[in-house]
Amino acid sequence: MDALKEIANIAGKSGLYRIMKPSRAGVIVESLDDKKEKSMIGPTARVSVLKDISVYTDDDEQSMPLADVLRAVYEKYGDELPLNPKAASNADLADFMAEVVPAYDRDRVHMSDVKKLINWYTILRTHLPEAFESKADEETAQTETTVETGEQTDESAS
Repeated sequence: MDALKEIANIAGKSGLYRIMKPSRAGVIVESLDDKKEKSMIGPTARVSVLKDISVYTDDDEQSMPLADVLRAVYEKYGDELPLNPKAASNADLADFMAEVVPAYDRDRVHMSDVKKLINWYTILRTHLPEAFESKADEETAQTETTVETGEQTDESAS
């Protein structure tokens, strides 16, 4: 999910933003929604690039990159998430997270984080679906290359 290196969350603003280009006064971003509004974000704003975000796990102080978590949600649910983050109970959110990342750290991952994860997933699936499909295409291409290489090796061995 290389697309995540250009997608950011901005503290105090809802939604996700595509980072367009830096400027002297900050960074120009475009909202990931139907409006596609461009705005300037100053240097004091807290901008979190999704590529740099990870989810705490119980595995000896390790964490799982957000890209891997989003991929796991996509593989398990596709476009049909089983719950609405605004209406779901904390128990439902915890169950959802346990299904996607069984080893997530229940003490350090708050339910508000799970709600954000679900909202971000929905935004990305709606406005940036190629972020999920490109990985599948990459894996298919790698598999085809491996098969071709394997066939050539078998023929040369005969």
